[in-house]
Amino acid sequence: MRAREADADGFVEHEGVKIHYEVFGDGAPTLLLLPTWTIVHKRFWKAQIGHLARHFRVVTYDGPGNGRSDRPVDPQAYHHQRQVAYALAVLDATGTELAVLVSLSQAANWVLDLASNHPDRVLGAVYVAPSLDVADGHDARSVGVDFSGPAPRGLQPSRVPSGGRDAATDWPKYNLAYWQEHHEDFLWFFFGQCFSEEFSTKPIEDCVAWGLETTPEVLVAEARGQARPERPVVEAWAAAVASPTLVIHGDRDRISRLRRAERLAELTGGELLVLEGGGHLPLARDPVRLNLAIQQFAERFRPAPSGRRTWRRAARRGRSVLYLSSPIGLGHARRDLAIAQELRRHHPDVEVDWLTQHPVTRFLEQAGERVHPASAWLASESGHVEAQAGEHDLHCFQALREMDEILVANFHVFHDLVADGTYDLVVGDESWDVDHFLHDNPELKRGAYAWFTDFVGMLPMPGGDRGPFSGSTDPDAREAVVAADVNAEMIEQIERFPYVRDRAIFVGDPEDIVPGRFGPDLPGIREWTEAHYDFAGYVTGFDPVGLPDRDELRAELGYAPGEQVCIVTVGGSGVGGDLLRRVIAAHPQAARAVDGLRMVVVAGPRIDPASLPSHDGLEVVGFLPGLHRHLAACDLAVVQGGLTTCMELTATGRPFVYVPLRHHFEQHHHVAHRLRRYGAGRRLDYQEADPDHLAAVIAQEIGRDVAYRPVATDGAERAAALLADLL
Repeated sequence: MRAREADADGFVEHEGVKIHYEVFGDGAPTLLLLPTWTIVHKRFWKAQIGHLARHFRVVTYDGPGNGRSDRPVDPQAYHHQRQVAYALAVLDATGTELAVLVSLSQAANWVLDLASNHPDRVLGAVYVAPSLDVADGHDARSVGVDFSGPAPRGLQPSRVPSGGRDAATDWPKYNLAYWQEHHEDFLWFFFGQCFSEEFSTKPIEDCVAWGLETTPEVLVAEARGQARPERPVVEAWAAAVASPTLVIHGDRDRISRLRRAERLAELTGGELLVLEGGGHLPLARDPVRLNLAIQQFAERFRPAPSGRRTWRRAARRGRSVLYLSSPIGLGHARRDLAIAQELRRHHPDVEVDWLTQHPVTRFLEQAGERVHPASAWLASESGHVEAQAGEHDLHCFQALREMDEILVANFHVFHDLVADGTYDLVVGDESWDVDHFLHDNPELKRGAYAWFTDFVGMLPMPGGDRGPFSGSTDPDAREAVVAADVNAEMIEQIERFPYVRDRAIFVGDPEDIVPGRFGPDLPGIREWTEAHYDFAGYVTGFDPVGLPDRDELRAELGYAPGEQVCIVTVGGSGVGGDLLRRVIAAHPQAARAVDGLRMVVVAGPRIDPASLPSHDGLEVVGFLPGLHRHLAACDLAVVQGGLTTCMELTATGRPFVYVPLRHHFEQHHHVAHRLRRYGAGRRLDYQEADPDHLAAVIAQEIGRDVAYRPVATDGAERAAALLADLL
């Protein structure tokens, strides 16, 4: 799922080649994000579009050879003049008279030509990592390279898929024949060179996957047809540019030397932004900094603001909190609300704004809380997770990695809200976007910040998908590498910038932390977490002691004496439909085995109950007010392996069967570890949960006496106390 879908798209044909374009947003001015080498397609701008399209109109297109555009093998289709013509054709087709042009790498040639020779179409130009002949390139890229000769022999396969790095002596792979014989290996090598920054496994995978969407024959045709302009021509174009120019370049760019950017800025009289420590693709590795630089540059072409603005003097401001509650399901909403209510006991004057998404927004609004209108700008994390899921299967770690463009876009929404510094405290309950990008850009922190989580450590799950990569890439080994890579980056961020998190609060006790290590040569998870977190104990979101006597509660909820009540619920996400169908299929047999069985299936806010089958005597509802009270009153619950519902059942001492989502590392490792500690629940794997077995398990478990470890009831109070002195 994308961070933002196109508002319009279409094709324009030039010289027999169809070019696909997309249009996002409607703000002024228009930004034209050009393609680059056809080894990737326009999705390489994915981390920019979500943010920029909230402020400007954004047009982007696939060049010939990849994406949704044609893939000609006639070299003339890739000639420099054709590339310039494609850009003009897209401007015309989208009704764009003037635009800010934004280029990456070799597209600098086309943009410079446009800025010089078509100034009536160009407001200004941004050149990211320009690769053009205004200065010499890297020596390492030419040593031993015979671009058009026979394929080099004796070179080792790329070490990048297994987490290693390739030597510069492997540049002879930059060879037309090698591309045809070893297409994927060249892609791993090349993009490994593009990302000189540590912890770049995800953007490298993206680029290799995009590269596999075209063919080596297309790459060869492009190489033979592009005819890059020579230095005197390029210098003349640069000297003729009259519009504003911004050049952005990393000083660790292994593809194009920084000197080229310096020279381009000198010739155009433009501004140069050097990214120290940055590689060739900062749009993927440092997207927030790049997006802000492009935004700042483009705003000079925006009409001057008008209308009323307000600034409140500091002495007149009350205490204010921006609370970010994870929107994936409803698991965090109840505990976050309980913490906020406790915080108001410490500071009755505090104002809390919530930045979150459906279904949490509905829950909070029903509770009378104030949901910030900017919540509507957030890209849907729940929708993304549901799109990633299979049959009771959610590869949670990969789903988080694939959510990268959504996290960038949503971080910018957050940043826009806090940029003026009016919030005293930001609380993020597993707000992965804010936590990651604040550590990536610590200078953007504007006030106190507290981070909540109920697990620490990404753990690999075997049996994942190989993706588009070849059989030479072992998916399980690769997953172990990237999980350790993600953990290592997190550890480095926390230890390098300890001041970013003013509080890191673990929802649970130290004993709830899983054993083991973050990865090879990395710390133990429990030892590291104890050293870097405060512990609030578990936060149920309600006081089990405050519930009525169970018989009284059952009577209040309409459950008759002698009824054996089984509640089936999968939380607030739409991922649990398959489990609901399995349990529904088990109902007739379970009803025969259990006298007085009353089964209530709760679809939740993101599953249409009408989409589920039903039987006589079975109740299927979309929403059950006070679900935690029904769970406290039931004789058995059948649930997913989500932490919140399992711990609510543990706290109220009810028997339950939990069926973890396949490949969900949190449910299989972190939640299962905690439930073992409490001696709670019966685990059932989905592959054995056929209707017959489910019916038998329901008959065995319903009404069973349980003796769980007690769950503390003061978690919200302890958590709020940890926040109170930050205000």
